[in-house]
Amino acid sequence: MSKVTVMDHPLIQHKIGIIRRKEVGSKDFRQMISEIAMLMCYEATRDLKLVDVDIETPICPMTAKELQGKKLAVVPILRAGLGMVDGMLAMIPAAKVGHIGLYRDPETLEPVEYYSKLPADSWDREVFVVDPMLATGGSSSAAINLLKEKGVKNIRFMCIIAAPEGVKRMQTEHPDVDIYIGALDERLNDHGYIVPGLGDAGDRIFGTK
Repeated sequence: MSKVTVMDHPLIQHKIGIIRRKEVGSKDFRQMISEIAMLMCYEATRDLKLVDVDIETPICPMTAKELQGKKLAVVPILRAGLGMVDGMLAMIPAAKVGHIGLYRDPETLEPVEYYSKLPADSWDREVFVVDPMLATGGSSSAAINLLKEKGVKNIRFMCIIAAPEGVKRMQTEHPDVDIYIGALDERLNDHGYIVPGLGDAGDRIFGTK
């Protein structure tokens, strides 16, 4: 079963409390989403492996640490996931960025892929799939299926707010993918929105309605 980590860092909780407020405008919302992603990235990369390397400081030779082998990639689910990319890259600037675009079919309510562009060596990278909201889990599960079909084996999923229903679906369909959550909310409402949530993350990031 995948590991689920709900962040308890005070700065993350404080900033999530701010973006939940309906009066917060797009500019501040965008900025805060980026900051939360940066803080969550710090926590979600805690177990990356290190190796010893010999270096020289201006004073003397020494053995330092650097990340072992595995390269990183950030793959936002369009469009709301874009809001988390800059924050992630602030922490891991050498990471490559892919994009997966999905929309929900109005008849079946299932996610349909409309765009996919990934780094050529994604199969050799530790891939962080990012989306601010994990609601039903349909889009995130479909995005991860797409990555697996392309040979990606090391996948982590990161979201700012999650509903229990989405977490359960992800754990059932992708027990090999660890999940990092900023806040775990109560439930989904009849329209598939997270309660208490923060509304539509994409609309609030980009100022659309």
